Amino acid sequence: MTSARLKAGLALATLCLALSGCTSYQPAPKAFSEATIQPYRIDSGDRLRINVFEQAGLSGSYTVDQAGYVAFPLIGAVPSRGHTLPEMETMIASKLRQGYLRDPDVTIEVDRYRSVFIMGEVGQAGQYSYVPGMTVQNAIAVAGGYSPRANQANVDVTRKINGRTITGRVSISDPIMAGDTIYVRERLF
Repeated sequence: MTSARLKAGLALATLCLALSGCTSYQPAPKAFSEATIQPYRIDSGDRLRINVFEQAGLSGSYTVDQAGYVAFPLIGAVPSRGHTLPEMETMIASKLRQGYLRDPDVTIEVDRYRSVFIMGEVGQAGQYSYVPGMTVQNAIAVAGGYSPRANQANVDVTRKINGRTITGRVSISDPIMAGDTIYVRERLF
């Protein structure tokens, strides 16, 4: 009888460990949600519409390459990754002042944001266009909604913050950012 109790206790302990492993994932850190209210930071894959007032030859759309640079006429590669739009405007205007234009007026806006990636238990996993103000729920809808096995309570989002890649569990009503990877987990039961 003691051996039966020992086996039952061991089985119960194993089950508890297995279930606690499933729930040990921590929610997203504070910096994770704070990143959604910070000024937009440029990264690879963004396409920028750069306008230099009265300079049609310089104005146009430019894509941020994999190394994080924009190849701009006259001044060459401009480091872009991690910079805000006003910082980029100042950098380009400053470089153009160095022997090319007397007082350049540069404005920049995002022409196309980098994609978001949606994986896991959705209708069509893949790469999708980001739209400002998009939430997790919007992104899942774009990806064909939930599969029949999906955990619809929350999802895991992987995001780059200050050069570090962080994954956190968030509610489906949380906002997402350009470049995020959303993973919809399978429900247990």
